Amino acid sequence: MQPKGLPPVPEQTARTARAAFPKGSLPMRVRDHLAEVFADEPFAEAFGVRGARGYSPGVLALVTVLQFSEDLTDRQAAEAVRDRLTWKYAVGAELTDAGFDHTVLPRFRARLADHGMERVVFDRLLEHCKEAGLVAAGGKQRTDATHVISSVRNLNRLELAGESVRAALEALAVAAPSWLAGVVDVTEFATRYGPRIDSWKMPSSQVKRDRLAQVFGQDALALCQGAWAKDSPAWIRQIESVALLRQVLVQTYLIGSDSRGRQVIRKRDADSDGVPPGQLRLASPYDSDARWAAKGDDLFWCGYKIHLTETCTTLPTDTDTDTEPEWQGPPNLITDVHTTDATVPDVKATAPIQAKLAEHGVKPAEHYLDSGCPSAELITRAKKQDIRMVTPVLLDRSAQAKAADGFDKTAFAINWKTRQVRCPAGKTSSHWNPVKQHGKDAIVITFSVLTCRDCPFQLQCTASKLGRRMLTLRPKELHENLARARAEQKTDTWKNKYKIRAGVEGTINQALDITGIRRARYRGLPKVRIQHAFSATALNIVRLDAWWTTGPLDRTRRTSRLEQLSYRLSA
Repeated sequence: MQPKGLPPVPEQTARTARAAFPKGSLPMRVRDHLAEVFADEPFAEAFGVRGARGYSPGVLALVTVLQFSEDLTDRQAAEAVRDRLTWKYAVGAELTDAGFDHTVLPRFRARLADHGMERVVFDRLLEHCKEAGLVAAGGKQRTDATHVISSVRNLNRLELAGESVRAALEALAVAAPSWLAGVVDVTEFATRYGPRIDSWKMPSSQVKRDRLAQVFGQDALALCQGAWAKDSPAWIRQIESVALLRQVLVQTYLIGSDSRGRQVIRKRDADSDGVPPGQLRLASPYDSDARWAAKGDDLFWCGYKIHLTETCTTLPTDTDTDTEPEWQGPPNLITDVHTTDATVPDVKATAPIQAKLAEHGVKPAEHYLDSGCPSAELITRAKKQDIRMVTPVLLDRSAQAKAADGFDKTAFAINWKTRQVRCPAGKTSSHWNPVKQHGKDAIVITFSVLTCRDCPFQLQCTASKLGRRMLTLRPKELHENLARARAEQKTDTWKNKYKIRAGVEGTINQALDITGIRRARYRGLPKVRIQHAFSATALNIVRLDAWWTTGPLDRTRRTSRLEQLSYRLSA
């Protein structure tokens, strides 16, 4: 690769494009306004310096962004470069240029994934917007997450066991056919695992299904024993599908011995034997990063989760009902895109997102989040970074607080200096014990049995069999920050302020409509991150294009013509 910027637009291409599109189009405006974003230099580490000249990574990055802005396949994107005038203008190609084969695009993405360059274009566009004054530190930003469905088939535990054996056999048949023929009966296995597991109907009888699971387990064990035998080449065990087969074998089966000392294998019982936790349990032999997760009672999916963060400037108020408020500020732009596997709780992504925003110099003063119930540690950390988190926190879960009857923690006066707590009856605690709970610092407060036994408020205070009250507190700073947040979120002022967060739902819907962001195009977390980074970049250029031409996207629903007529007639 010879690092350069985008090639200049040929004179004939420019003249023809301007004649056909006198007002321009999105690809043409992206080329005119953002050409410096798509330079080759940031990709230099992923490409060699010797050999035949390759395609410009800057051009391929621009093509990929345009591809996601229209939700095109690789083949459609390559054809667009070949037969669409505006795309030729964008990439600086001659009218007679035949473009490139569509397989260039997946190879380009593979290079980005291998070298950790998923966010290069997104970050460069963000820096450009920052220099142009469209994004800055301070202000308000909001974050929300949505589910992403993986690009592999949904399999139950029985199908997963069989398909994992089949995937390993397919890989070994290509990589080590002679070795495979010496380990298993190829003819028998070809009959059993030739077609895909989901292409034939599973037995309806539970006895037959259990027998089939036993066969799958025995075949998986035979393959793994052969692969991990001392005389087998070490590289056999490094084949991804073979390593995944071993994981599926461990998570699905138990291996033991019978009364005669013979080795036996049986399928795990989820209730008695247990299964690995969701964040470790494989869901497919073809995507080792996809995980099963649930949200609420209705949503259950296999795949990933994406967190989108955007600026959120509110509309100016206008008391005149006959006119629409005028928008003068910059467009709302996505400032961060964060992709995780499906089992990561929303609140776990908040700290990395805030760190990334601070790294790019666009740290918000107020960060609006969905109800992920952030911990006291997260609230305190954000406060130290001068970020005010506007998000519902987990309320007091004590029996008194949930029942709204009796004395919860707020009814007790805490003296941090003397390390004592005074109850509503005026009695002081007898013990102050710093402890570790779930790896976090906590303080357990205990009142004496003699103090609580004769208290007239005992029934309102505790249901303990010992008849005494106990409290669990966090360290002073964490406790005060959490108490302040709990009290604030009960006010009408906070509730009205938090309504700003709801606008991010429209962003997720726009991302779904334009880029199909809720369905993974590729397999594996690195490539899905590439998809989401380019999707967020495409969403930003769509919003920038609207701002360059007709102003930002409408923030409100306009009054219908019928309603306007009604207003005039009633005036």
